[in-house]
Amino acid sequence: MSNTRKLTLIAMLSALSTLLAAPFLQFVLLPVVDFLKVELTILPVLIGVFTLGLGSGFVILTIRTLLWLLLFNQGPSTWIGLPMNYLAISLFMVILWFFIKEKVTPIRFALGGILGTLAFTAAMLVLNVIYAIPMYAKFANFDINTMFKGGMKVYLLAGVIPFNLIEGAIFTLAFAFIFVLLRRNKSIKFLNA
Repeated sequence: MSNTRKLTLIAMLSALSTLLAAPFLQFVLLPVVDFLKVELTILPVLIGVFTLGLGSGFVILTIRTLLWLLLFNQGPSTWIGLPMNYLAISLFMVILWFFIKEKVTPIRFALGGILGTLAFTAAMLVLNVIYAIPMYAKFANFDINTMFKGGMKVYLLAGVIPFNLIEGAIFTLAFAFIFVLLRRNKSIKFLNA
């Protein structure tokens, strides 16, 4: 693939990923934590990873993150949530890449998706405890103990963990669907298909 074509594809996938970050395209998954929303910005990033390589996936993710910050900035929720999103998506992406970089089989894909989801969820759990909850309390007057009966424990067990497990499953299933569709397209060449 020529450098010009590669840069064009990176730009297109970055733009598509950024578009998917638009607030009106995000959706609530669990009413108990209606401020946590699913966004599908990872899908163009994963297309980039499996057509251009892992490094290009990180470039697309970084461009998407910077554009999200510039175009869809909603104050503290963006400043605090976006770094967490970047780290968690990076982890998911690397684990899925590790499992299917050489050969895609349904078992390898499922294993990568499951382990990526578990790692994604664990990362979000830890980041919520050590980073997000204290930062939201300091900069957004968001006291988790008054918002949820049972405090932080209930928020983490009934909100953060199930939300991220379901979101990771959505990422895995949605990308599997896209992968199957695009794999048949002769103009798109997956690195390992």
